[in-house]
Amino acid sequence: MPTTTLDERAGSPTDRERDSPGPQPARTLAAAGVNHALHDGYTDLIYVLLPVWQAEFGLGYVALALLRSLYVGALAGLQMPATALARVLGARTVLVLGTLLSAGGYALAGASGGLIGLCAALALSGAGSSTQHPLASAVITRAYGSTARGPLGTYNFAGDLGKAALPPLAGFLLTSSDWRSVLWLAAGLGAVVALGVAGLLPREPVSRHAVRETTRAVPPGGDPSTGRAGFGLLVAIGVLDNAARPAFLVYLPFLLQEKGAAFVTVGVAFALVAVGGALGKAVFGRIGERFGVTRSVVLTETGTAAAILLVVVLPLAPALVLLPLLGLMLNGTSSVLYGTVPELAPHGRVERAFAVFYTWTLGGSALAAPLLYGPLGDAVGPKWAAFAAAATAFAVVPIIPFLSPHLARRE
Repeated sequence: MPTTTLDERAGSPTDRERDSPGPQPARTLAAAGVNHALHDGYTDLIYVLLPVWQAEFGLGYVALALLRSLYVGALAGLQMPATALARVLGARTVLVLGTLLSAGGYALAGASGGLIGLCAALALSGAGSSTQHPLASAVITRAYGSTARGPLGTYNFAGDLGKAALPPLAGFLLTSSDWRSVLWLAAGLGAVVALGVAGLLPREPVSRHAVRETTRAVPPGGDPSTGRAGFGLLVAIGVLDNAARPAFLVYLPFLLQEKGAAFVTVGVAFALVAVGGALGKAVFGRIGERFGVTRSVVLTETGTAAAILLVVVLPLAPALVLLPLLGLMLNGTSSVLYGTVPELAPHGRVERAFAVFYTWTLGGSALAAPLLYGPLGDAVGPKWAAFAAAATAFAVVPIIPFLSPHLARRE
């Protein structure tokens, strides 16, 4: 006579049920994806506006990098508080409020009369965006359980759709409107998305059983100290990878303008990077699962460094052609790393692991731009600063072998 486990008597879902998400996880993924598209579009919109702000306020590269870092720094530094607030108010409420706050920050930036007001507004908008990454990633992980790597790749892919849409739209609008009007339109779009997220995201994204099964699907694995070491290496790699991206993109508009590009062309260039990045996040999530984290990251970081060098030295037309490949490599690593966070989460605490990962990786990016790459750009120019970004990406390669033992059972 077959035995019946306690989980089966309690109604625990079967493996087939867990691997076949129903409409509720699909709604969760749709809401998180739309929200991610908006916030990532907000982040990259700043790059297109940097030349405008440089001309209006007479700023150097350090100050321009600082403007972006005010947004990204607030985004990174408030990830943990946002996670704590979600335990009190619920993930859906915090996500909606965060999106409204981010949109409100851009509205205030459009209404600002000077540089100080712009700085404060960008920091406020970044604070709103801090709610998005850890909460949405954890909600998707819990909704899909052991099959979450694919949906997490889709979620990351959605973010790049926003990057592909907002910067070129802003570049087009800047040819006929002032930058303040562009930010007001972006703020209005954010309010619409917040209402959509409130309607789409389920109040209770997963059941108690799904949470229990998700926790078992992403165990810390063995000795807790080993789990912490592996996760720490993953975070270090993420910091370097995430520092290379803005270190190059801050200077991309100026490199393109030196080659003769107009505002519209600069916006299109960021769209090309984003399209390649979206494909990279969609493809490399699966590649990492099939061929392993080590091989995938070595490929993407080496490819990133080579593509940056080529974009710097090539004329405008071939550089534009190369940008989708650059985006593919530039963002391919992140999809592999994000999908590995649940596997290496210390003690299986996925939500906290995502919050820590995003805090360190985005925080490192926010600090590196004004403290390292901004002064470098002022001292030696955009080209050599871009070469430094390529070196930062390649610096990941020697670290990867130290992560491999922690992934040996998964490689």
